[in-house]
Amino acid sequence: MSKICVLGQGYIGLPTALLLANNGHEVVGIDVNKRVVDSLKAGKMPFEEKGFQELLDGAIAKKAFRAESLVEEADAFMVAVPTPFDPELRMADLKYVVSACEMIVPHLRRGNLVIIESTIPPNTCEKKIKQILEKSTLKMCEDFYVSHCPERAIPGNTLHEMVYNDRVIGGINEESTRLTADLYSSFVKGDLHLTTSTTAEMIKLMENTFRDVNIALANEFAQIADDYGIDVWKAIEIANKHPRVNILKPGPGVGGHCIAIDPWFLTENANNSSLIMMSRQINDSMPQYVLKMVKEMLAGIENPTVTVFGVAYKGDIADTRATPAKKFIKLAEKEGYRVKIYDPFVKEWCYSILGLEEAVEGSDCIVVLTDHSEFREMSPEKFGGKMKKLNIIDTRNIINIALWKESRYIIKTIGNCFGQ
Repeated sequence: MSKICVLGQGYIGLPTALLLANNGHEVVGIDVNKRVVDSLKAGKMPFEEKGFQELLDGAIAKKAFRAESLVEEADAFMVAVPTPFDPELRMADLKYVVSACEMIVPHLRRGNLVIIESTIPPNTCEKKIKQILEKSTLKMCEDFYVSHCPERAIPGNTLHEMVYNDRVIGGINEESTRLTADLYSSFVKGDLHLTTSTTAEMIKLMENTFRDVNIALANEFAQIADDYGIDVWKAIEIANKHPRVNILKPGPGVGGHCIAIDPWFLTENANNSSLIMMSRQINDSMPQYVLKMVKEMLAGIENPTVTVFGVAYKGDIADTRATPAKKFIKLAEKEGYRVKIYDPFVKEWCYSILGLEEAVEGSDCIVVLTDHSEFREMSPEKFGGKMKKLNIIDTRNIINIALWKESRYIIKTIGNCFGQ
């Protein structure tokens, strides 16, 4: 059994801590947010996701997990705090990672292992993390060990992916890699791929950058399809029948804590990144493109009201981090539109979330920005004649077009403006 301090009890740190606690380790979950610590001390998850509460109950029953505000001495320390994006500098803001490592310094002892799960730019372990931890007067590689093990889990399916996905283990030296692999093998059933810390840092960013570039290509295809008057969704479906083609789906932009941010972490100190930066520009411009569609549909209507369906960055979750819906709403309000919002998953946000009927009442257009399953089979009959104008723009190609046509709605979809 090892004693492990996991710093950061959020969407990644907490389930990782609980998996370790349920698989033979003594785990202390550290968080500076008193509300999170108090919730965990009371045996309640501070946020909801399938399977998390049961995992917490099991760890508490084993007396293998407790939550605290202060770091303690341990055999291993794991940093799983957020890495914000600095939009002005277009760089990773490492303030939380730095703060977490500084909290470890007074408790660092010979033989300790420090694992960084937080997403970080290449060379961070070898340079910044080393610099901070060596304030303890101990020497990295000689006295203590460091590695980077980036998370590979998606909200809504976190536990399954944490256990069954392959993991990248990147140590600062071979002993760091070996110790980290031994620890993760206690709960990971996927393969462990052993490499260096800098390679691991880059792999994580490459994975999300690949998806961002692919989505940008799909979004550009969608805009070209609108120019030609063809259905890009059908075109992508057929193109993907080719054995070496896998085009992702277009949409209103890219959100979440990874895909919209990680490309900037990768390019912040790189000289050759024009393709990646152009892809970021395309995806970041999609809310403007959606607003252009709305303006064309509502031309001539005075003081229009639009209803946004979905502000989570992806379907069937309540996560609004970096959601493109926020930019669309701000742009629409600047144009003088009144914007109302309905989201069956998001309960609290920086804008008011309304009930369905209140959100559509008096609206001139519904704009679907999130692919929640509820929207797939939703019929306008649910809110009767409350709409002022019967318009809907579907940026996710999710609605049942036949149902909406039966209710005499005018329908537009990204990449199929003329094909309805």
